Amino acid sequence: MDYLERYRYPIIGGIIGGIIAIAIFTIGFWKMILLLILISLGVMAGLFLKKTGIIEQLKNRK
Repeated sequence: MDYLERYRYPIIGGIIGGIIAIAIFTIGFWKMILLLILISLGVMAGLFLKKTGIIEQLKNRK
């Protein structure tokens, strides 16, 4: 258990890297790049909406 706690982040990074590698080989490099760009845009839009409170204002208006 101490081994997992000590190397938790490298293990998580390796698993994520493996998943990305499998996705690249499965769906292709450019499709994977497009997917990562779209995910990044979605995360940025979500953070922007949370930071500005637009969704909360719309919820409270009703």
